[in-house]
Amino acid sequence: MERKIIFFGNYFSKFYEKQNNKTRDKIDYVIDIIRFIERVLIQFLKHIEGTDSLYEIRVSTTFKQIRIFCFFDEGQVVVLTNCFVKKTQKTPKKELELAIKLKKNYFRTKTKGA
Repeated sequence: MERKIIFFGNYFSKFYEKQNNKTRDKIDYVIDIIRFIERVLIQFLKHIEGTDSLYEIRVSTTFKQIRIFCFFDEGQVVVLTNCFVKKTQKTPKKELELAIKLKKNYFRTKTKGA
């Protein structure tokens, strides 16, 4: 089983490019877990309560906690949207609202293209 990982918008790639090599390697490692492992542990992928099937990919490094918002399309496609360094217990409202907006735009765009 292999999931396809795609990006919607340039939020993830801009964030990724700013990270050092060690952090990029860790992000790649967690994304590979999501790509290849059928049942992903909650420490790497967690549903965000109160949302319509929005998830956060959880990347932990020695110095920071990174969260990458994502959702599924057609079961095996994981769409990455925006991401941020988590500094508090609560997810920043602005980041969550952006992820919800990007998900709606993704499906709206997809429907128009079909």
